[in-house]
Amino acid sequence: MQMTGPVVDLVYAVSALPQRGQEAHCTGFAMLPGGGFNAMAAARAAGQRVVLAGSLGTGPMADRVAAELARLEIGTARARVAQDQGCCTVLLEPDGERTFISFPGAEGTIRADDLGAIDLDGVSHVLMSGYSLHYPQAAEALVDWIAALPAAVTLAFDPSPVVHLLDTSLLSRAMARADWISANASEATVLTGRGDAQQAARDLAQGRQGALVRMGSEGCLLATGDTVKAIPPHRVTTVDTNGAGDTHIGSFLAELSHHGDPLRAARYANVAAALSTLERGPATPPDRSAVEAILNDEKADQRPTLNLET
Repeated sequence: MQMTGPVVDLVYAVSALPQRGQEAHCTGFAMLPGGGFNAMAAARAAGQRVVLAGSLGTGPMADRVAAELARLEIGTARARVAQDQGCCTVLLEPDGERTFISFPGAEGTIRADDLGAIDLDGVSHVLMSGYSLHYPQAAEALVDWIAALPAAVTLAFDPSPVVHLLDTSLLSRAMARADWISANASEATVLTGRGDAQQAARDLAQGRQGALVRMGSEGCLLATGDTVKAIPPHRVTTVDTNGAGDTHIGSFLAELSHHGDPLRAARYANVAAALSTLERGPATPPDRSAVEAILNDEKADQRPTLNLET
């Protein structure tokens, strides 16, 4: 179940980021669902049933998102709300790096009554992003709701790039309930104060099932207890990194729900995230068969996983 609402990405391919007061030279444009949609699409591509519990609005942007949800057979746990979906402007540079400018719409509002009506029957995993805690009209209700989740429901928390802007009290409450934390290296540093990614991963794993620290083209770190393992990357020539982190999170949770093995799930997530960067767009997860073919080849090669336990 995804708690973070989708947005519509306005993706501009630029030759370079513009200087202040100047205009960027654009070589392409696309308007596609993004935000919370990315992780849901990845989980679906990995074979997981997915339900959106975040807010889906009404209006032209929301209709575009709704059509993609229907195409992927992603259900909704709540009625649509009377506000259009938010937008995110994405500036995509030639090397695949992306820069965001966003403003929320319907996804930025969630009331306690909305959450109380959600049916958790059959829900095993819930994913929540730090973006939801950044929305004043959603944060308090969401934190109260996740605190009351049944213990059998696994909560994964992605602090997101806005982690440094979050209310520390709300952030602490969210992390206290989180069974898994998935963060990139910069976010992990903000959460722990540790400049060393291995130590940050170890700190984040304490008192919960585990933590992932995503290292971009270097793969990820998987921490469970005091053990930290470096999961090697799948090397590709990147075209577009937009949505790769979301693909990693969605793929990891889907694979984890299949068999409960975090090491196997992290390997799957690394490959899926790498393959997602081969196409332009925020939600470009690979089919499960493509990921499994690579994992089977790697298993045949008996490539080692590095144990960084100290």
